[in-house]
Amino acid sequence: MSQPWFLRMECRYFGSCGSCSLYEIPYSKQIEDKKEYIKELFSLEKFDFFVSKDVHYRGRAEFRIWHEGQKIYYGMHRLDNKSILKIDECPKVDAQIYSLMPKLINELESSDELKDGLYAIEFLSSVDSVLVTLIYHKKIGMKWKNEAKRLEDKFDLFVIGRARKIKEVLTQDFIIETLQVGDAKYRYKIIEGGFSQPNRSVNEKMIEWVCSHVQNSFDLLELYCGHGNFTLPLSSKFTRVLATEISKTSIKSAIYSCSLNNITNIKFLRMSVEELTSALKKEREFNRLKDVELDSYNFSHVFVDPPRAGMDKKSLEFIAAFENIIYISCNPLTLKRDLEFLIKEFDVVDFAIFDQFPHTNHIESGIILRKKDN
Repeated sequence: MSQPWFLRMECRYFGSCGSCSLYEIPYSKQIEDKKEYIKELFSLEKFDFFVSKDVHYRGRAEFRIWHEGQKIYYGMHRLDNKSILKIDECPKVDAQIYSLMPKLINELESSDELKDGLYAIEFLSSVDSVLVTLIYHKKIGMKWKNEAKRLEDKFDLFVIGRARKIKEVLTQDFIIETLQVGDAKYRYKIIEGGFSQPNRSVNEKMIEWVCSHVQNSFDLLELYCGHGNFTLPLSSKFTRVLATEISKTSIKSAIYSCSLNNITNIKFLRMSVEELTSALKKEREFNRLKDVELDSYNFSHVFVDPPRAGMDKKSLEFIAAFENIIYISCNPLTLKRDLEFLIKEFDVVDFAIFDQFPHTNHIESGIILRKKDN
């Protein structure tokens, strides 16, 4: 029996490139193995599992540049992590980047100004644009800018140059991404160098899954909001949203994205979880909160999407005061640890796995928690 279309990726670098550690296992078997792992780790019988396309799914990618005489190649760390593997292509990257890669390397190779000292290339794509960052071990100046502008015009993309203490932006340092969430479209400003979900289609499924589980809502408190990936769609489910993030760049992007989507019920704060906890407990006063009436919010839900390390005990104690918790995790082990704390007071309403990264052990999880009835 033939496999579904999304299980057919073939890569001639499987077994050599360190990017895909599960190269020997068909994607269909990877799915079953990940399901079994989550089932055993969390003692679950039922949960949702959202698969990915396993070809052309990454909208963000980074490659080393390998020099051999006058020629240059894309490079990835080998599976044994002992050296660099020269590659010509990467089937994981989205179709725009995949098509651009061979043409771009040839053009870079033909220009000494663009090629010399080039150490790495980063790609960032949206539905209709690509941003390329060229990273150097040399100073870059006006000659470089002229050559890079020619590159921009020829391939209709955005180019940024980076070197030690230098960032040269020719046109802009961001892309506008569009996500389809249910029947609605949302536009986001994604700045170069900032975090964004690389798998567009799975990200859309993840946001839609979260939004579908919001019921009986009033106001939302979101921690670790980033550039507003979840914040913007969730705002349609709540009266008001208060969202926190420590990155100034991410906050600026999120505010800009709200204007793109005509969203007016979100307030973004540049604060850590610890600072917000102190503010809500009235332990400290912050100038950043002088125009925010925290007592006016009626939070029915808290949403968290912490880093791989999960949440510290104080933060867990803080979110445990809410009636409903939405927890997105990029590390099942720290999620299990945090859940062992929360499960004393909460029931698991729903659980989902989002396979953002086929051919790797990485697992993204989502869990909906509701306060137990006393």
